[in-house]
Amino acid sequence: MIRSRLEHLELLAEIDSLVERLNGWADDSPRWEPARPAAALVRRLIERIGSLRVRLEAPLIVATLGGTGTGKSALVNALAGAPVVRTGRQRPTTVRPTLIARPGLTPEMLGIEPQSVELVSRDLPALTNLVLVDCPDPDTTEQPDAPATNLARLRQLLPHCDVLLVVTTQQKYRSARVADELAAAAIGARLVFVQTHADTEPDIRDDWRQMLQQQHEPGHVFLVDSVAALTDSEAGIEPRGEFAGLVDLLTRQLAGAATVRIRRANFLDLVAETLDSCQRRLEAYSSQIDQLKQAIQQQRAKLAAQLAAQMREELLANRRQWENRLLGKTSSRWGLSPFSLVLRVYQGLGGLLSGTLLWRARTPAQVALWGAVAGAQTWQKRKTTRKAEAGPARAVANCWDQTELQTAALVLDGYAAEAGLPRESVRSETVRAEAAEAAETFVTGASTELESVLDQLSRQHTGWFTRWRYELLLVAMMGMLLYRQGKNFFWDSWLATDPVPVFGLDYYLSAAFWLILWCLILLWLFTGRLRRGLRRQIDQLTEGWTDPRSAAGLFAELESELAATEQHGHELERLKQKVARLRDQLQEVDLPSADG
Repeated sequence: MIRSRLEHLELLAEIDSLVERLNGWADDSPRWEPARPAAALVRRLIERIGSLRVRLEAPLIVATLGGTGTGKSALVNALAGAPVVRTGRQRPTTVRPTLIARPGLTPEMLGIEPQSVELVSRDLPALTNLVLVDCPDPDTTEQPDAPATNLARLRQLLPHCDVLLVVTTQQKYRSARVADELAAAAIGARLVFVQTHADTEPDIRDDWRQMLQQQHEPGHVFLVDSVAALTDSEAGIEPRGEFAGLVDLLTRQLAGAATVRIRRANFLDLVAETLDSCQRRLEAYSSQIDQLKQAIQQQRAKLAAQLAAQMREELLANRRQWENRLLGKTSSRWGLSPFSLVLRVYQGLGGLLSGTLLWRARTPAQVALWGAVAGAQTWQKRKTTRKAEAGPARAVANCWDQTELQTAALVLDGYAAEAGLPRESVRSETVRAEAAEAAETFVTGASTELESVLDQLSRQHTGWFTRWRYELLLVAMMGMLLYRQGKNFFWDSWLATDPVPVFGLDYYLSAAFWLILWCLILLWLFTGRLRRGLRRQIDQLTEGWTDPRSAAGLFAELESELAATEQHGHELERLKQKVARLRDQLQEVDLPSADG
């Protein structure tokens, strides 16, 4: 018993958690056209949950549903075991719903408004675990100016019922009005089908069952004689035949502890049907949502391609500055060696020439002239450097003009309207602000990528294999020149049998010429290698920038709305899965009885 109560409390906690999540799902609905009615539908469901809690431990509420003259009131009397309501086979008797319950049980305790029903309190054994409701006839024609029609009363009452006894006869089982109300009431209630007038009419259950199978699962259909059953009850005779099976179903199988299980199952069925309806509303816009996503990617890809092309032009136009920066990084990583000295001299050649001019200055005017020239060169160098560094920002500014952004906004505005999303997220001013932010983000990322490329290339071109080749070629040239000079000075002019004169100035000029030429050739080869590597990296970078993610900041607000709709749909799917788990769990839980 303790275990069953614990499982019961755990199930109640799960349902409370489900209700809380339903509230959160409805309150957090995005600004999306189908989300508003879906949220309203869930809120209506939550209102129904309140009445379910009120009558959690109340007896099983059994209502009758059927056309005029089908014997609903007679069936109610037979189930109660006494004539508690009026009957009439050929005229509409039930106008106001009649609620038959044991003394002390009020409509408020069942979540029903007292003024909507007529209460009949009777101390009958059959009413220990049952509350019977004799419902109005849905197919009765009433005066149009009546304050409340039978149909309105019926629709107000049915949501509070646990079991519906769908009553019919040979003449009434094809009633379209009753079928419509049955379809609406079938959600959230247990259906039991009963054919009355068994004493005077033929058995039409097979035909009725075939008709019901199109929308419902009729199961066993009872064939009863309500008048004879009431007579037996008043005479103290136990129920017989089909009526006995109906009484057993209501009093033993469905009432008592099973009442709570039925209400839980009815509630979960109602929640599942409500969530299915919400999902159908949301999925009706799925194709439009997919088209909007594709349109966003297409517009981003278009703008990203323009951006990549403009960036490539900017980088190639300022490639000399990027090459100089790459050469500086490479020479600093090279270390101290003969070829690194050549690289440093080549990189600082302008400064050496400027220093030579200053060294040859003899008058203050010449020094001032040198200062002006050096200052102009420094300013021009810094200007060129800043221009190269501002290349990404300039490329973005030149690429995304107002006309192209407005055109993209107009295209997406149409798709957003079809998808039911707020169109404020694709207004021109919104898109322009997003473009400015996206440009700043892109410039930061592009500058970082360029610096990374320069570092990568400097590491590649300062590896031991590359350094060994250039160092060996330069040292070999220097070695040959030094060998020839040393041989001439020590051997040819001193120790040889026929001494020759020591090399004069012409030899040193010639040696310097060939050494400089050899250094220039090595520099040409090395800087050409750097330029080709930098060009390849620029091509790879610009190819990567054609990806729509390069313009990820564009249409960010619209994409945020899309993400909210997807999250809303995912949460709905998770709620459906939770309901399915609770329905399975309900089958395993042994609920405690009302008096246990």
